[in-house]
Amino acid sequence: MPDLYVGLISGTSVDGIDAALVDFSDGAIRLIAFHYQPFGEELRSAIYRISQPNQAVHLKEYGELDCRLGILFGDAATALLAKANIDASRVNAIGSHGQTIYHAPEPPFPFTLQIGDPNVIAECTGITTVADLRRRDIAAGGQGAPLVPAFHSAVFGDSTQTRVIVNIGGIANITVLNDQPVIGFDTGPGNGLMDWWCQRQRQQAYDADGAWAATGNVHAGLLAALLDDRYFRSPPPKSTGKEYFSSAWLTEKLQPFGDLPPQDVQATLCQFTADSIAAAILAWAAETRQVLVCGGGAHNGHLIGLLEKALNVPVESTARFGIDPDCVEAMAFAWLAKRTLQNQAGNLPSVTGAKTPVTLGGIYPGNKR
Repeated sequence: MPDLYVGLISGTSVDGIDAALVDFSDGAIRLIAFHYQPFGEELRSAIYRISQPNQAVHLKEYGELDCRLGILFGDAATALLAKANIDASRVNAIGSHGQTIYHAPEPPFPFTLQIGDPNVIAECTGITTVADLRRRDIAAGGQGAPLVPAFHSAVFGDSTQTRVIVNIGGIANITVLNDQPVIGFDTGPGNGLMDWWCQRQRQQAYDADGAWAATGNVHAGLLAALLDDRYFRSPPPKSTGKEYFSSAWLTEKLQPFGDLPPQDVQATLCQFTADSIAAAILAWAAETRQVLVCGGGAHNGHLIGLLEKALNVPVESTARFGIDPDCVEAMAFAWLAKRTLQNQAGNLPSVTGAKTPVTLGGIYPGNKR
C-alpha cells in the first residue's frame, strides 16, 4: 500500500513552485511524480518587493500575497496529482515550505517568515497540510535553517566515506555526511546574485549554463572584496538569505571598482559562489572524497567546473543516485511532513544549533473530497 506525501517549495531564487509526490512505503523513499509551476514576472516582482530589507509593506499587500500564494501552492499540488493520476484521497499530507520573505535568526528576537497560506492549501486540495516548518526550530534556539540536511542524511548517508551534498539555490548550503553527527549550514550566495545581475544587465532571469560568465574575466580585487565579509568568518551553525546577500550588498561591494565590464562582474560572481562553497567544504570537511550537487545550480556547467577545480574531487549531480537535482528539496518537505504527522523530530541540532530535536510545523487538517 503506497504511503504518499506531497512536498511543495518555492526557494530563494523565486522562480516558481516545485512539487514532488513521494512514496515512503516499505521504508523506501521513491519519487512518483514531479511538477514545476513557474511564477509570472508580475508575481516575482511582488515577492521581491515585499522581501526587500527595510521595505515598508502594507498589511493588505502582505495578506493578499499570502492568500494568492496559498492558492498557487494548492494548484501546484493538484496539477502534480493529475500528472500522476493519483486521487487526493490517497495522499496522507502535503508538506509546504512556502515562500520565504524574510529570514533573520539573530537574537534578541529571531524570526523567519514564509507565506503561502496553508489554510488555503488544505481547503483547495482537501489534503492535510503541514506548514510553518522553520519557526519551531528557531523557538528552540536554532537557526531554522537549513532543514534539508536531515533528509540528505536519510537518502545519501554513507558512513564509509565523507560525502558532501551541496544545494545551490538562490542561497547555497552544504551537508557533511560521514560517521560523525551531521554538519550543515548556508555557505552564502548560490545563484541569487548572479541571477540578479543577469536580469539587470541582460533582462534574462538567469545565465543558462553559466555561458555568459564564461565569456568574462574574474576581477581579483572584486572577488577579494566579496569574500571579505564577516559571514564567511563565522562558524556554523549559521544561515542566511537574500535579505543579507542582497542587491544592495552587491552594489556597495561594486562601488569602489567603477564601471567594470558586465561580463567580468558575472564571471566574478560565479567564481565567488564556487569559492565560498569550496572554502566551507575545505574548512569543515577537508577529507571529502565526493560532492553531490542539487538545486538549480546543478545545471550551471561553468559553476560546477569551477567548484570541481577548487576542490579537486569529483562533483556530480544527485541524479547519479537516482534523484533529479531539481526534486531534492521538494522531496525533503514531503519527508518532513511525514515526520511531523508521526510526532518525530525534523530538525538536527548539530545543524541548526537548536537546544533539542523538535517536531516541526503546524498541522492544518484536510477534508479529502
